[in-house]
Amino acid sequence: MAAPKKGRGSSGGQGRPGRALALILIAMVALTGGMFLSGHTTPRLGIDLAGGTSITLKAKSQPGKPDAINETNMNTAVSIIERRVNGLGVSEAEVQTQGASNIIVNIPKGTNSKQAREQVGTTAQLYFRPVLTVTGGQPTPEGSASPSASGTGKPSATPSAKASDPETASDSKTTPSASATTQGRAVTDALKQDATPTPSASTSGAADSSDAPAATETPDAATAALEKKFTALDCTDAAARAKAGDGVKPEDPTVACSSEGDAKYLLGPAEVSGTDVDDAKAQFDQQRGIWLVSMEFTDKGSKKFQTITKKLSAQQSPQNQFAISLDGEVVSAPQVNETLSGSAEISGSFNQQSAEDLANVLSYGALPLSFSEDTVTTVTAALGGEQLEAGLIAGAIGLALVVIYLVAYYRGLAFIALLSLLASGILTYTIMALLGPAIGFALNLPAVCGAIVAIGITADSFIVYFERIRDEIREGRTLRPAVERAWPRARRTILVSDFVSFLAAAVLFLVTVGKVQGFAFTLGLTTLLDVVVVFLFTKPVMTLMARTKFFASGHPWSGLDPKRLGAKPPLRRSRRVNARTDHPKEA
Repeated sequence: MAAPKKGRGSSGGQGRPGRALALILIAMVALTGGMFLSGHTTPRLGIDLAGGTSITLKAKSQPGKPDAINETNMNTAVSIIERRVNGLGVSEAEVQTQGASNIIVNIPKGTNSKQAREQVGTTAQLYFRPVLTVTGGQPTPEGSASPSASGTGKPSATPSAKASDPETASDSKTTPSASATTQGRAVTDALKQDATPTPSASTSGAADSSDAPAATETPDAATAALEKKFTALDCTDAAARAKAGDGVKPEDPTVACSSEGDAKYLLGPAEVSGTDVDDAKAQFDQQRGIWLVSMEFTDKGSKKFQTITKKLSAQQSPQNQFAISLDGEVVSAPQVNETLSGSAEISGSFNQQSAEDLANVLSYGALPLSFSEDTVTTVTAALGGEQLEAGLIAGAIGLALVVIYLVAYYRGLAFIALLSLLASGILTYTIMALLGPAIGFALNLPAVCGAIVAIGITADSFIVYFERIRDEIREGRTLRPAVERAWPRARRTILVSDFVSFLAAAVLFLVTVGKVQGFAFTLGLTTLLDVVVVFLFTKPVMTLMARTKFFASGHPWSGLDPKRLGAKPPLRRSRRVNARTDHPKEA
């Protein structure tokens, strides 16, 4: 009695196949229900199937850093751009380098794809610079009156909660210079008053340079060039506004425009940079009814921020202002009335989307390089759709050939194989549909190829098990014991085969980028599902079918006919016959 119990236990608990079938059926129902409840009834499609935009970004040389365009900085930029796009929930965006100085960004159509296109090339070079002087945004021709400083506009930011209220933190309005000459002198004076500028202005010995005539001032070439650039800058011109800070090092003073173009600034060297920002979030201020971006600094950045606010709070307007410069444009220039540390807030003419965009850019850091859009190409889904149609036709033909082979060679067993393929297909489809919103997985052409290849892997597992059963029947065993004895041997073979396939898929996923990863991911997923289906569906169904008369009796169309398989006579039966015939002779 002990031997039979041990045999049942060795079958892996398949004496009750209903439990395993119930488990996988519950999983299939749960996944299908989750798919419909979530509203994602179809898998997300990649750029080759859904269409989208392909952007080529070209790295620009950095002033004073001839070796800035290198592999490390390019890989860092790829990582930051990828995190920005993924932070917006865009699926299957591809970011990869091309050559030594180009980055290719493929963004499929879908939710937030427009926002992603606007952010991929944003360098997010954020600096906190002291304001040396500010005037209206228009250039000042020689000998003409400059525009009124009242056009500097409203403040676009406030400091942290420790700062004064918005009314006291407003941008200072400075009196405009009467001409380009006196405006240039204002630049010189501002540079001389600043403690840290790189260019230095020398005077002719007068104690007060502001009272000395312009002819006695002898500014050096750098200061003269900055004066000329400041007076000639036209911030009302979008192109000029975008190029105002090009080629300027963070440690040098510079000129910049407000983001609205209604003011231009002379700014001192950068005191705090974007890399000193630890986190940024978009928030809605209920009291003021505005959107703002709150920033938390790193420990090092907090000390820098405290130093600059302490210095500025002791200055007179406009030197008590600091400008928040993002990619060369001043998005804020609040006054500082007390020493601040730890955090800051950027507020102004933000709506929810613009605040979230800025917070997203700042959260994932500044790009180590500046980029320009080299090409922007719209990708249509027509070509991908044609390739997908061709791939699906090829897959259907392959599946049809597999079915024909199974029916012709395994006959009734083909029914079990087809049910297992159907179960595998349902699990694969529902999981792919749910992985879209969960992890951003999107189905592309290589992923479809991986799913087609998986048909062969799954069918191979069935064939291994069926052949083991047929071998047991050839040895003279009946179907039910043959099913249980064949399982341990087939199980080892299936696990080894699937392990090799999964290992290959994992290695391919780790060492490749882009669309090839879609192929590897799908191949690995379907390989794992093959193990689940064979263990929890194929084996239990085979156990149940072995109890039916059609299969147990070895019907010619069952695929398990002992005569067609060339089965040997039962060994136990032949021994009993010999024993009966020899007994009379011994008597």
